[in-house]
Amino acid sequence: MSSSLDKLLENPRVWRGRDQAAHKAGLASGYPELDRHLPGGGWPSESLTEILTTQYGIGELRLLMPALAVLSRETPVQQDFSEPGWIAWIAPPFQPYPPALQQCGMDLSRMLIVRPGNADEILWSAEQALSSGTCAAVLLWPEMLDDQGSRRLQLAAEKGRSWAIAFRPLTARREPSAAALRLELHSSAQGTCVHILKSRGGRPTVISKLL
Repeated sequence: MSSSLDKLLENPRVWRGRDQAAHKAGLASGYPELDRHLPGGGWPSESLTEILTTQYGIGELRLLMPALAVLSRETPVQQDFSEPGWIAWIAPPFQPYPPALQQCGMDLSRMLIVRPGNADEILWSAEQALSSGTCAAVLLWPEMLDDQGSRRLQLAAEKGRSWAIAFRPLTARREPSAAALRLELHSSAQGTCVHILKSRGGRPTVISKLL
């Protein structure tokens, strides 16, 4: 039985998802302890990442800033760009503060802030930005995101070879998602704890006091 399976797996026409996840290099997060727990050694590119929080402002953007700063300054090698891709913000619940972003290394000239007219347009705007092939990353704050919506974002990220990051409340933990990576953030007096709920090709784990 095992011999037959081994022969089947040796066939180059057989696709193995775990091998793909293991060999695809990730985008360094800037946090070595987190990278050690992420397949590929960093954020999964060309896919959807979901970040679940109790409330906004507990470190979710600080967690992403090292990687986003790099994306805003460097021309992607996987794209035929003459300049870095855009970093699009779709329906942020706050006004991004330029001095703080600059201090983190972000190139503000590569930022786009999109404020859709209604909740239905948030997902549509994110899909368009992701699949355009001109955005290095797309951050979005959807009011709702069902399993079908997450699949649409995942497919759009793959098509445009972009990184999608959706910020959601903790109640979304019980909902199915096509995201390649799901994180849950909790803040305490000791710091922010990161709980990896789902990681394609990896394992759930808890990283205490990461931020």
